[in-house]
Amino acid sequence: MQKQVSVMSMNLSAKLDDLQRGDRHLETTVALCEIRTQLQELTKSVESCQTEVSEVKRDMVAIKHELDTVQQVKEEIEELREYVDRLEEHTHRRKLRLLEQGLTFFLTYAIFAAVLGMLQFGYNTGVINAPEVNIENFMKDVYKDRYGEDISEEFIQQLYSVAVSIFAIGGMLGGFSGGWMANRFGRKGGLLLNNVLGISGACLMGFTKMSHSYEMLFLGRFIIGVNCGLNTSLVPMYISEIAPLNLRGGLGTVNQLAVTVGLLLSQVLGIEQILGTNDGWPVLLGLAICPAVLQLLLLPICPESPRYLLITKQWEEEARKALRRLRASNQVEEDIEEMRAEERAQQSESSISTIELICSPTLRAPLIIGIVMQLSQQFSGINAVFYYSTSLFMSSGLTEESAKFATIGIGAIMVVMTLVSIPLMDRTGRRTLHLYGLGGMFIFSIFITISFLIKASTTRHNYFHYQNKQASEVALKRFTVPIASRRRSAK
Repeated sequence: MQKQVSVMSMNLSAKLDDLQRGDRHLETTVALCEIRTQLQELTKSVESCQTEVSEVKRDMVAIKHELDTVQQVKEEIEELREYVDRLEEHTHRRKLRLLEQGLTFFLTYAIFAAVLGMLQFGYNTGVINAPEVNIENFMKDVYKDRYGEDISEEFIQQLYSVAVSIFAIGGMLGGFSGGWMANRFGRKGGLLLNNVLGISGACLMGFTKMSHSYEMLFLGRFIIGVNCGLNTSLVPMYISEIAPLNLRGGLGTVNQLAVTVGLLLSQVLGIEQILGTNDGWPVLLGLAICPAVLQLLLLPICPESPRYLLITKQWEEEARKALRRLRASNQVEEDIEEMRAEERAQQSESSISTIELICSPTLRAPLIIGIVMQLSQQFSGINAVFYYSTSLFMSSGLTEESAKFATIGIGAIMVVMTLVSIPLMDRTGRRTLHLYGLGGMFIFSIFITISFLIKASTTRHNYFHYQNKQASEVALKRFTVPIASRRRSAK
């Protein structure tokens, strides 16, 4: 722009000099027109320059505004970083305080009162094992009194299988409704109401022989199965929600310990010296009322789950009272903040349907892992031990009394291994310990199968040998009797 103005100025100066010299060849009018044209171009150039200067000023103002915005954002980021650092430090201190919490007397009392439900589950899982022969004899007597004829062995085995399996059907229904019951009545309230089913089922099983009806046994087993299915949902939920953060993993094994103790207790009481008799087996089944009644007496003193009170019911003060009783301390703000953080995390997560869960590529791996973990437990073969170990030992050649004692040995081993697994979980890891257990069950299941195949082949061989021996004896008699008669007649 400056160059253009300089050139035009030089041109004007040259024209004026020519006019002053009075050049004859240059007309004055033409010179003035050229001067006017040059001035117009100069004016336009000046206006264009002013426009460009204005645009530059606007750009500089915009740049300055953007710089101010960047600076403001930078300051906000620094403040946010400081806030996050303070929050992380506060969270770290809160976790350290949570990890310092331990078992209190009232927390131990609440866990014991709740875990009676899992003791109920273990007891009713194993109680049907030992008195199998007594129950089958009872069914035979009832059938003969009703219809005046003996029942076939195949049908009596089917009836006994119904008595065993209907417990699992009830457990499945109870397990499905556990979540609804926990949210509708609370964890503690659900456990208290569930004991009504436990008492009803135990009474039906206890009065089975008195009523002379094996249908009452089926109904009692079904109801007690629903009770145990609800317990498998409500008890772990209640214990995990009242336990401190640092004890949740260890206290989770208390459920399995109670199950194995219940199994062992039912097996010990089922021997012939105690209740494994024709008169004692109804009492053995009816003793399932004891955990339900004991829980009804102990659990009302315990508080409701603080997490349920705070998150589901939004009763913050009630949750604080429950935490103060469980922690034996007034410093419960860390627990409240932890539950609030859990609530915010739950609200931020989007809910999906079952179809979306199955079709989601990101959730497919966790879903498969969860299903395989459950199937590995249910298909491991341990259920056959729970329900039929006595008959399995008897079929292998043991007497009924020895078979019951062998079953007790299995229950004792389960209790011991449950206690051993508690410290091993933190040392070896859950996955490694689970794989070791599955590997052992796989190998010994093969051994059990081979042993039964050998037993079956030996029995079949002995049977054929016995049949051949009988046939030989019959043939020998047929051959020797005519000879002896001919000798007597000859004499």
